[in-house]
Amino acid sequence: MIRFILVQNRQGKTRLEKWYSSYAEQERQKLKAEVHRTVASRDQKHQSNFVEFHNHRIVYRRYAGLFFCFCIDTNDNELSMLEAIHLFVEVLDAYHGNVCELDLVFNFYWVYAALDEMFLAGEIQETSRSVILSRMDQLGNLE
Repeated sequence: MIRFILVQNRQGKTRLEKWYSSYAEQERQKLKAEVHRTVASRDQKHQSNFVEFHNHRIVYRRYAGLFFCFCIDTNDNELSMLEAIHLFVEVLDAYHGNVCELDLVFNFYWVYAALDEMFLAGEIQETSRSVILSRMDQLGNLE
């Protein structure tokens, strides 16, 4: 199960957060800072994209200046989560062209809608890029 999803820039500012487990606000702030310190300090060329974190595992991927981080249970498949991160970025790229930090800031409602189409209650719901994009087009037509 996915515990939380964070998208942070290189400076540690959180641009997207989705919590699937309950944490107090103070604990959330602490977790965001810890995740950033852990992920940003790693060598991208010689270390894997999986990090043991408390009793869970962080699966992350860096795209341009953004870190996409998923906190998952230790018994979940890391490679499927890494693939889910890539799919999420592909969906964002399909809508925004080449996604950047400003796209997340100014179109946060669309980004959260795409996230909700892909993940439900901390589990992967949809893995087809075309299905997700068609649903997002349908949502866009309703506005």
